[in-house]
Amino acid sequence: MDSAPDGVDPSVPNIARMYDYFLDGKDNFASDREAAEQILKLFPDTRDSARANRDFLRRAVRHLVDSGVDQIVDLGAGLPTQGNTHEIAPEARVVYVDYDPVVCAHGRALLSRGTNVEFVQADIRDTDPLLETLAETIDFDRPVAFLMLAVLHFLPDEAAYGIVGRLRDAGPAGSRLVISHAVDAAPDSTPQALEIYKQATAALNLRTPEQIAAFFEGYELAEPGLVYPQDWRPDPGDSLLGAKAVTNVGYAGVGRKS
Repeated sequence: MDSAPDGVDPSVPNIARMYDYFLDGKDNFASDREAAEQILKLFPDTRDSARANRDFLRRAVRHLVDSGVDQIVDLGAGLPTQGNTHEIAPEARVVYVDYDPVVCAHGRALLSRGTNVEFVQADIRDTDPLLETLAETIDFDRPVAFLMLAVLHFLPDEAAYGIVGRLRDAGPAGSRLVISHAVDAAPDSTPQALEIYKQATAALNLRTPEQIAAFFEGYELAEPGLVYPQDWRPDPGDSLLGAKAVTNVGYAGVGRKS
């Protein structure tokens, strides 16, 4: 990225652009790359974990489509990259949501927008206004899937559990919840990583597997349950298939509302 849009401070690391860097993207500034490299020194598997997360997204969205869900809301979508949700599910109504104006600007510019694709700028912490906006394009009388990949660990407990509960109540039976979430995989290095993210646009809130599983209250977890992202229904198209790196820095799962 050559220059920053008006109102954007390129000296402050941005979590979406850091994630873009982990995925070998080009939409990032020097501050993002520096912060991301600091994380990679502490957690060398972060880049592989980001790729595993994208592979999980592809498989999970394909599962949603195969299950008959044709409305998908991708919350905290981040910068578009290869294998976006609407590309995996071209027949579904897909709404991307992010609060970052730069992310939204890039999203609208880079995505192939059509009648079934929207990019909404909204703060998921303001759930009621978000749901009102989504109701303009999403039919909440039919099942809807909420994707929250690598999002909830950037929210404190009260906000994170409150948002998920409100979204659960908004969707009818048959709705889905898709989550991937970081865990404390290296306690000795964690304090340094937390400090790096405190200097970025969002602090990191790591949770235990039990705390992550609690997000699925009111949902039935699809097999194989809550597992490492690369272990959720792997297939030959996975970018890390056969890789030696251990990418166990997070958990992922898909739930169906009862």
